[in-house]
Amino acid sequence: MARAKRSRPTEQVKTAQFKNIREIAPKSDRQREYLESITHKTITFGIGPAGTGKTFLAVYEALRHLWAKKCRRIVISRPVVEAGEKLGFLPGDMNAKLDPYVRPIMDSMIDIIGFDEMKLKLDKGVIEIAPLAFMRGRTFNDAFIILDESQNCTYEQLKMAVTRLGHNSKCVINGDPGQSDLPNSGLKAIIEALSKIEDVGTVHFTAKEVERSEIVKSVVKALENYEKING
Repeated sequence: MARAKRSRPTEQVKTAQFKNIREIAPKSDRQREYLESITHKTITFGIGPAGTGKTFLAVYEALRHLWAKKCRRIVISRPVVEAGEKLGFLPGDMNAKLDPYVRPIMDSMIDIIGFDEMKLKLDKGVIEIAPLAFMRGRTFNDAFIILDESQNCTYEQLKMAVTRLGHNSKCVINGDPGQSDLPNSGLKAIIEALSKIEDVGTVHFTAKEVERSEIVKSVVKALENYEKING
């Protein structure tokens, strides 16, 4: 994402508590729609291929809410789907165990506020990394929750996640149905179940919104066409 002024009206954000702030602007109408959904809806689904800016923009909006004191913490989660490995057998504390799984989110955060600032917020608990299973039984108030890789969630897991929201909280759920490691992903079903709720938004990204190299755009488009033909 290039440095630029934000291209949509927003309230003045107090950023004095952060250093080296990177200003972000949407690069496409779909990205702008996504940001507006996050701003105005309590739950937003971002659906589409990798490289469309879903995770990066969700992280930026979470930090923007934290800057403006619209939330007290950011909660980062994702399902752990990894053949042959379990969290309990991976070395280190919970953050270290989850690092390989949430690395794209952490990379986005480092890109926006820098490693030192991110580590400080992690140490203070302002940014929390929580495995999806660990969210069960909790209620998140004054929080901005990012659930990534949701195509690897069952319907029951997604139902649990969206019912964890407390007062003054937002949830962004991102996923790419074409990259699911589960035989029966619950992503499509949960979106359909919530589709008539006004405070829930869904934004669908396509290959043309991919912000990576031209070859990646071509690869994603070719794969989309192949999968449509071959089911």
